[in-house]
Amino acid sequence: MAAPFVLVLPNGTIGGYYTLSATGVKLTAFPADITRKLPRYPLVPATLLGRLAIDQNHQGRGDGRFLLADALFRAVRSEIASFAVIVDAKDEAARRFYVGESFLPFPDQPVKLFRPMADIAKLFE
Repeated sequence: MAAPFVLVLPNGTIGGYYTLSATGVKLTAFPADITRKLPRYPLVPATLLGRLAIDQNHQGRGDGRFLLADALFRAVRSEIASFAVIVDAKDEAARRFYVGESFLPFPDQPVKLFRPMADIAKLFE
């Protein structure tokens, strides 16, 4: 289950979309320097950013960064506890995009990345 968000362009076409949903990540999946600061629960609550996509005709215009910013803003303003926003990059280009936006890879899963909510909150101060 996920909440979809759609970028509708002025001409009425869909420029892109993303989904947000709640997830849990095993505490041991995070890097050791991160887990030292977290409670010792087996699962850490997180927000899953799923399926961020831009129409091929609109790529390269900054719409992806716009949708990412919108997703991070929605995630950080939520009143539901979440340690981080999690993404699963579908390919190397997507992984580079997220790394360029300060997401960190999980040690054992280089295409699965996260950005701590405390870091995201600083973006919107």
